[in-house]
Amino acid sequence: MRLSNNLMYQNSVNSILNNQQNVNKAQEQVNTQKRVLTASDDPSATARALLYTDRIQANEQYSKNITMLTSRLKTQESVLENIKGSLDRVYVLTVQAGNGIYADIDREGIAEEIKSIQSSVLDLMNAKTEDGKYIFSGYQDNTQTYSLDSSTGKYVYGGDQGQHKIKVAEGVEIKSSDNGVDTFEKVNARLNVASNDGVVSGGITGAKVYVREQAQFDAFHKTNYNADPAAAAGANTFNIITTAGTPNTYQLEQGGNIVSTGSFEGSKIKIAGMEIDISPVANGQVDFTLEAPQKENILNTLSGLIAGLTDPTISQEDYDQVLASAMIQIGNSKNQVSLTQAGLGARSKTAEKITQSNSDLDVNNKSSRADLVELDMAEAITELTKQETALQASQATFGRLAKLSLFDYL
Repeated sequence: MRLSNNLMYQNSVNSILNNQQNVNKAQEQVNTQKRVLTASDDPSATARALLYTDRIQANEQYSKNITMLTSRLKTQESVLENIKGSLDRVYVLTVQAGNGIYADIDREGIAEEIKSIQSSVLDLMNAKTEDGKYIFSGYQDNTQTYSLDSSTGKYVYGGDQGQHKIKVAEGVEIKSSDNGVDTFEKVNARLNVASNDGVVSGGITGAKVYVREQAQFDAFHKTNYNADPAAAAGANTFNIITTAGTPNTYQLEQGGNIVSTGSFEGSKIKIAGMEIDISPVANGQVDFTLEAPQKENILNTLSGLIAGLTDPTISQEDYDQVLASAMIQIGNSKNQVSLTQAGLGARSKTAEKITQSNSDLDVNNKSSRADLVELDMAEAITELTKQETALQASQATFGRLAKLSLFDYL
């Protein structure tokens, strides 16, 4: 077989080019510290590495989400803590307002401070996130949370019951906000009778019914109140039948059934935490009705307190009732805020655990990806040296072949 000069030259050039390409690839692997430079180098490893890359990028987004979640939870926690501080001050002022030596001017001074606190609490309840969304408005976060309805004089909630969530891990979402319904609207108002004016008959011409011992009345109310919407009219009306004598006696009935009996002195009947003042003491009947359990937000509670403090015509009995209602509802509002804060704390703790879990997962994903596509430097440098040696050998061989001629043998 004859080997032409062209064939020898072509084979030598091809060998040099192949070796040069191998050197370049080995050099690029060392520079990039990657074993797989293109998908064709190892299609299976490339495909699996892309899956790990997707997971790593998802974890990066989850980290950003957790940062945003933590910021919003801290903002809400700060707002709620300030609201509780304001309510603490209002409670102290309400207790002070019960001082019997305070004149109307003193009560008005207390009312002015409470008005200022009410305005501050309103601003806090209308707080916004860093992007200008109302924190407590639920999904309606572009709508102001609370505003005054001028037609009723009541503060009304403008949001809904939605709760925003942020995804912090695969299959894990954490609430980033609490709506105003759960935080401020689910506050139990003071349990009471429907009217302080009893309905009288027989020899009794007037009667006042006041709750004096709240705990006793609450137990009576919870035991006897009929919440069935289909209940007959008067299902929550009670009758006190009095008999004047020595001693004066009463019989408490409901729907014709005797609930309790007892005696009383003077004109005041004390029963189940209530005080019923009748006039005159005679044989007769006083009817009263249990008020349905109510919910009331703190803004309207404060409005009622301010109205009572600034009403110079209010009787002492009614004034005492205003203060009693305010103190109970302020306490219930604080408890509801504390309950929301407890939820915030639990979510923050969960976010911390998820952060650690994501971090561990990220390390595992990066390690697995590195095993697939990254380089063993010692092995890579050895490979580069080998390819450079092969290139040098092919270049030297080509040089020697290029000088061959018949005259070399003569």
